[in-house]
Amino acid sequence: MIWLRRTCKEAVTLMVAKEDRPLPVTDRVALRMHLWACTACPKFDRQMRTIHHAMQQWREHTDGPISDASEPL
Repeated sequence: MIWLRRTCKEAVTLMVAKEDRPLPVTDRVALRMHLWACTACPKFDRQMRTIHHAMQQWREHTDGPISDASEPL
């Protein structure tokens, strides 16, 4: 089990990496174990998920048709 231990710095690296690519099983398990045992890293993970969710909503958001500035109102 010692091979599954991750430092906070390594856990943050994995949290950022999982935004871009799927993690190998050992890294996913190690990250879950670290998040279970650590007090600070779960907060960072929630912040990352909040930012990801907000960016997805922003990408999907539309204000309606964009008007051409040269057209008279």
